[in-house]
Amino acid sequence: METEVINYELRLYVAGKTAKSVSALANLKKYCEEHLKGQYTIEVIDLLVQPQLAEGDQIFAIPTLVRKVPEPIRKIIGDLSNEEKVLVGLNIRPR
Repeated sequence: METEVINYELRLYVAGKTAKSVSALANLKKYCEEHLKGQYTIEVIDLLVQPQLAEGDQIFAIPTLVRKVPEPIRKIIGDLSNEEKVLVGLNIRPR
């Protein structure tokens, strides 16, 4: 039986290139490469450039990671430095 490949659509909301934002993106890329190789897209949205986009995903703190697909939508706030918390939050099983 084949296991279905799930593609993850992730959206990271940041505000400029702060240390937290840069760290969150670096951590996210690392986890995705380790656990979702070839099965993910990351869209980075800078709210200093596109503040109107915060409303659609109800973003109240930054950085915030939103998992759009697969549903249900999930959010994780912070610099994503705790790998276990991020994987659990995104419902990703470690390889």
